[in-house]
Amino acid sequence: MRLLIQGGRVLDPAHGVDGRLDVLIENGKIARTGENLSAEGAEILDAAGLAAAPGLVDLHVHLREPGFEAKETVATGCAAAARGGVTTLVAMPNTRPATDCPELVKLVREKAAATGVNVLPAGAVTVGQKGERLTDFEALREAGVPALTDDGVPIQNLALLRQAMREAASLGLPLLDHCEDRDMVQNYAVNEGAVSRRLGLSGRPAVAEELQIMRDVMLAEDTGAHVHICHISTSKGVDIVRRAKARGIRVTCETCPQYFTLTEEEVLRQGAMARVNPPLRTQADVDGIRAGLADGTIDAIVTDHAPHTAQEKARPLPDAPSGMVGLETSLALALTGLYHSGVLSLNRVLALMTSSPAALLGLGKGTLALGADADLVLFDPNEAWTIDRERFASKGRNTPFHGRSVRGKVKYTISRGNIIYQEG
Repeated sequence: MRLLIQGGRVLDPAHGVDGRLDVLIENGKIARTGENLSAEGAEILDAAGLAAAPGLVDLHVHLREPGFEAKETVATGCAAAARGGVTTLVAMPNTRPATDCPELVKLVREKAAATGVNVLPAGAVTVGQKGERLTDFEALREAGVPALTDDGVPIQNLALLRQAMREAASLGLPLLDHCEDRDMVQNYAVNEGAVSRRLGLSGRPAVAEELQIMRDVMLAEDTGAHVHICHISTSKGVDIVRRAKARGIRVTCETCPQYFTLTEEEVLRQGAMARVNPPLRTQADVDGIRAGLADGTIDAIVTDHAPHTAQEKARPLPDAPSGMVGLETSLALALTGLYHSGVLSLNRVLALMTSSPAALLGLGKGTLALGADADLVLFDPNEAWTIDRERFASKGRNTPFHGRSVRGKVKYTISRGNIIYQEG
């Protein structure tokens, strides 16, 4: 199959490309880029007025299957990814059973194969994510996991975590860590501060996240492991990573649109719909996240896409589950909050969502280089639209961004040369 994308603004942050070019795709690969290309017999895709970039790479997604199919399935999660321009995603292991063995890695990959989205299941660090004994890291690596994580149940046993880092380092596997001290946050619903006091609720203190970031930084220095901090949410946390990087420690981090867009005040307006872990923080933290994105401390923008049923999210704030969906809105929120606001250039936003996350885990994605997989997103960076959760492909409708006006609309998503989403 041959596909010729004509007349778009081609952006490839990995190679500093930004210009009006054509892209020729043959047999699922990037065959040529250049001006006024012709290709006999190729299908023509007119990209005039659109930006053409590598497909988005999302390192933090909850597909829920197996075990929680009422919230999401691999098929519906991948459909949501395609609508959002995401062509590669890393699926978190907190399913039931947890993705802690090669058989479950294979199961998820097989379910994803027909969707066109490249799904890479992360392997659990501990058996059943119980924090008691390590999984077989070597077997998981052979099964193709790109990283290890216990995600929402961070390991509290420091001796076990140190052992995990040593073994992961010996195998070249990054360890992705959700940083919150379990005893300090328990199952509290909101950030500790003005909003928690107003609601009369115990809160999740910022220091609970920052202490564990510091812990991981010190263990990364001790073991030589590559530690990646998940969904960083505090200004001080960003500064800890900034100083660690300056010392040459192998620590990287990600954040999500909610942490550079919303504050804890959103909980007063939307209740459980704005409940996430870690929680929405203060305006000073939002400013700190934006500064970390601007100076390169933060390496990736991800979604932490976490679908729940409407019944679950309808519970009172203290009882509702944490999480929001994000695959279908992440590009628009990043463009609106960072590019159109003047915080970052378009190329920098795209780097944080394509080449940089791909490089963190050595995925071989996030580029339009010759011979690379032809994974692309074509979008209008300026088109205004209103987020409508009722139009989501995801089963999850739990977003605090419903009704929000944004700019930046995905028009086509292409995976290995195949159009897997076209608007309308």
